[in-house]
Amino acid sequence: MPHFVIDCSEQIIKLKSPQEIIQKVYDTAKTTGLFLPEEIKVRINPFQYYITGNTDDNFIHIFGNIMEGRNTVQKANLSQQIVSELKTMFPEVPIISINIRDFEKATYCNKEMV
Repeated sequence: MPHFVIDCSEQIIKLKSPQEIIQKVYDTAKTTGLFLPEEIKVRINPFQYYITGNTDDNFIHIFGNIMEGRNTVQKANLSQQIVSELKTMFPEVPIISINIRDFEKATYCNKEMV
């Protein structure tokens, strides 16, 4: 169920391969124990054109979409662990961030549910 969508400047995938970055986010999410490993989905969108504030600094931002039911402490821990791992992986990148959003169970649907 959880979807982690990584938006980043194109330069990021020149520093590390997309697969390395995706794997790091996957492994970190898995180690929290909040999700079944087979349900974790991670993808990456490198951007060639962007502005961060008034600069062209490299950036990584992750949109974490998870099923409702985790508490604020669990979600904060998930965010901190992922940012910490990426900070270690990319010490030279000035902007690394994440936000966690809840899916509503009542309105979520996939093809297995129809």
